[in-house]
Amino acid sequence: MRNSDQKILKFAHDKSLKESDFFVSSSNKHVYDFLNSWPKWENNLINICGENFSGKSHLINIFIKKFKGIIFNANSFGNENLSSLSLYQNIILENLDEKKNEKLIYSLINTVQQSNKYLIITTLKPISEIDFNLIDLKSRAKIFLIQNIKKPDDELIYALLIKNLSDRQIIIEKKLINYVVNRIHRSYSKIFDFIYKIDEMSLKKKKSINTNLIKEILGE
Repeated sequence: MRNSDQKILKFAHDKSLKESDFFVSSSNKHVYDFLNSWPKWENNLINICGENFSGKSHLINIFIKKFKGIIFNANSFGNENLSSLSLYQNIILENLDEKKNEKLIYSLINTVQQSNKYLIITTLKPISEIDFNLIDLKSRAKIFLIQNIKKPDDELIYALLIKNLSDRQIIIEKKLINYVVNRIHRSYSKIFDFIYKIDEMSLKKKKSINTNLIKEILGE
């Protein structure tokens, strides 16, 4: 189930966004390979979508380190940032949703297209499905090339559990990890919620990690 050439290294406690810490599986390989194929893209407007904790920011940081560019967070992106775009070929806007300044986002897209640059926008759901009010922005959103990170497969769930528990210096028997993999909901948020609860109950509440504790956390 776990391919030997797809591995996790350097289990540091601090969150690492290095490429060596990104685990490639069938859930994300298509996005990983696509980003690594730059600039051989059929479109210069790219949308990477996926739920929270699915690895969007990690992938973006790997891309920027390789190919250079600038990352903006949609929460703090403003008109003053538009003037700095000329310095970069690759522009990343993270965490776009319906609550952002639509005219500003439309201006960003137009600036990128007119200057023949590349724009990557990360979202929770496909950008074409966001209910924008601005008609022109809604039209632009439909021409983005969508790269959707899929729900985690067994291989990725196993890797995420091992890495994040190791980061917290929590050791669980392999058979218990497999037990979790076979029963946990296929959701990145559920996986990290499980990791948080294991951390809390094993360290703060001093409970031993066994099948009964895992069943309790999984709600069985």
